[in-house]
Amino acid sequence: MEEFFMVKKPTTLNEVSREKWILSTFPEWGTYLNEEIAAEKVAKGTFAMWWLGCTGIWLKTHEDTNILCDLWSGTGKQSHGDGTMRQGHQMMRMSGVEAMQPNLRNKPFVIDPFAIKDVDALCVTHIHSDHLDIVTAAAVNNNCPKAKFIGPKEVVETWRKWGVPEEKLITVKPGDEVQVGAVTVKAMQAFDRTALVTEDDLDTTLKGKMPKDMDVMAVNYLFETSGGNLYHAADSHYSNLFAKQGNENQIDVALGAYGENPRGITDKVTSVDILRMAESLNTKVIIPVHYDIWTNFMADPKEITELWKMKKDRLQYEFKPFIWEVGGKFTYPNDKDRMEFMFDRGFHDAFKNDNDTPFPSFL
Repeated sequence: MEEFFMVKKPTTLNEVSREKWILSTFPEWGTYLNEEIAAEKVAKGTFAMWWLGCTGIWLKTHEDTNILCDLWSGTGKQSHGDGTMRQGHQMMRMSGVEAMQPNLRNKPFVIDPFAIKDVDALCVTHIHSDHLDIVTAAAVNNNCPKAKFIGPKEVVETWRKWGVPEEKLITVKPGDEVQVGAVTVKAMQAFDRTALVTEDDLDTTLKGKMPKDMDVMAVNYLFETSGGNLYHAADSHYSNLFAKQGNENQIDVALGAYGENPRGITDKVTSVDILRMAESLNTKVIIPVHYDIWTNFMADPKEITELWKMKKDRLQYEFKPFIWEVGGKFTYPNDKDRMEFMFDRGFHDAFKNDNDTPFPSFL
């Protein structure tokens, strides 16, 4: 695979071109986060994870097992076009309208997929293109020769079509378990009704037919580590069966796809149902994701924390919500009592004056 690196920034106008601008700017974070993840030494009895945007997660354990889940390296709308959605689009089927949804990508690319290394498995929850991504698949396939590709039947069929070698592919359905290094990956039943009205763009075994069985399209995951367990709910809507999953499994941290649904659409979990999900799953921490990525589904996660504050004593909640930032790290159990993420502000010793660097006199 061709490798792309940030090029030297131009110093004169004659050196500026569209191509040089893109290569010197994109991805916006360069390899900063790749380097941070590689350097992280996860303490015994903990696990660390980074939010990569949408529902993309990098999970790293004390034993140095690295699992990538649902990393999306694509974009949304880049042109107004003719102003209508393509025929058969899932949102058209759901809402009955043809007007284009203005789903522009809202967050920057915080990780360079071409610099990904040392991944033991790429797990994908379902067939939607903001979770199942060809660039991520190509990068992992080329940079991580021992990595396994784990997903439900239709995800695996798509990887196969793209050219992922057969020996790397692992098809899972709810109830299946796969051992990846020190992590047990459990496939769980998904509750993504949107997936059931998804067109078959990739011409796989469904051949354009609407499936009766969600299990071939989507799964949720429980990642069991020596430092705690992470539940990835992907794009699941609220279901009473979350309680069954919470009764049968230890869930320490759960991720839910939160968002502000447009009129006529029920695609993301609301703030009320994020709290219901957390209570049903018996999780200790609930983290909303996905609200960040699409401009037309953006929501304020503070709505979740305010509702939690209002209800926690009366309903005796035993969990806390955590409001994350894309590119940020969460370590369990170290961060389980925090409510909100903040990036390192730096300048910790700014006024120590322990060297010969003078402060400006005007300060």
